[in-house]
Parts: sequence; structure tokens; C-alpha cells
Amino acid sequence: PSHERFGNPAPLGLLGLTIACAALVPIAFGQSLGPGAFRTASLYALLFGGGCQLLAGLMLFANKSSFGGTVFTCFSFLWGMNAWGLHELSQGRVPDHAVGLAVEVALFVIFVALTWGFGHFARALFLFLLDIDLLFAFRIVRSVTHTRAMELPIALATVGLGLVGLWLALGALLGPVAGRVVLPLGPPVFHAKRAPGFDWTLRRAL
Repeated sequence: PSHERFGNPAPLGLLGLTIACAALVPIAFGQSLGPGAFRTASLYALLFGGGCQLLAGLMLFANKSSFGGTVFTCFSFLWGMNAWGLHELSQGRVPDHAVGLAVEVALFVIFVALTWGFGHFARALFLFLLDIDLLFAFRIVRSVTHTRAMELPIALATVGLGLVGLWLALGALLGPVAGRVVLPLGPPVFHAKRAPGFDWTLRRAL
């Protein structure tokens, strides 16, 4: 029997991520940079980016999935910080640069490790985390060099993150309804080594 207390909560977190990313797209491409845009995006980041992923993470923990629960829950608090940062910008206050850079470096290291972990599940999950790695790499370069050359790569990575998240969410939601794989995730990129089995030739020799 299944030990899961809830259905698969991952699509909820992924759809929340997609909606939050969509709210950031006009800002990322420089199309809407007024206080109203920052204020509106902060609410989407808080409710969908933070709220949906926090709920998904807690349900995954309840389903005894420590890997997925850790990722979604940690990511939800990151979106909470994104929401706070956007709200501060809407008030004309800029969050501290040095603190933000230090956290971005730490998150980059964490996401690189998680990318390797997700690569053991499916190619689409690996690409999802790889997009996040690139997003943070671009942000770190921008923070260190103060160049505007990273603005377009950051915007494109934001769009890519939302699209891959949507692919994963709809695949998980529509597959059971259709009774078949609708949006394939692809094979694992990495394969865990199997634990060595018992050497029966040794047993027969005893």
C-alpha cells in the first residue's frame, strides 16, 4: 500500500513557479519598471512563488519525500525574499548589494549540487535545475561586474524556467488523466551505482 498522505503536490509548486516567473517577465525585459509593476510582481511572487511551493514542499515531507520537500520548501522562502525585494523596490529602497551577492553565491553552489541530484531522475528535471544554475550565474556576474550585458540572459533564463516548470507540471497533471505519457521527461542523465549483491560463488565454496 502507498504511504503517501497526499496526491502528487509537485505540479502545484511548479505551476506556482510558472505564474511567478510570468509576473517577472515584463520587469526582466525592462518593459515595466515602475512602482506598480514591482508591487504587483511582489504579490505574485509571494502567493504563487512562495505560497504554492511552500504548500507543495510541506506535502512532500508528509509523503516522506525529503528530497522534493527540501527543494520546494527552501525555494519557497527564496521566493518570499524575492517578494520582499520587489516590494522594497516599489518603495524606492534597494536591498543591500553585498548581502544579496553572498546569498546568490551560496544558492548557486546549492543548485549545482541539486542539478546533479535531479539528473538521476529525468533529463527534463536536469534541464530545469540547469536553467536555475545559469540564472544565478548570470546574476552573480551582473552583481560582481555591474554590467548590463547580463540583463537579457537573465530575462531569457527566467522565461526558460517558467516554460520548463510548466512542461513538468502539465506532464504530471495530464498524464494520469490521459492514461499515458503526454509530456515526456526523458531518461535519467546520471545513473546511481547498484549496491553489490551477494557473491553466491563464495556461498557455494563454503
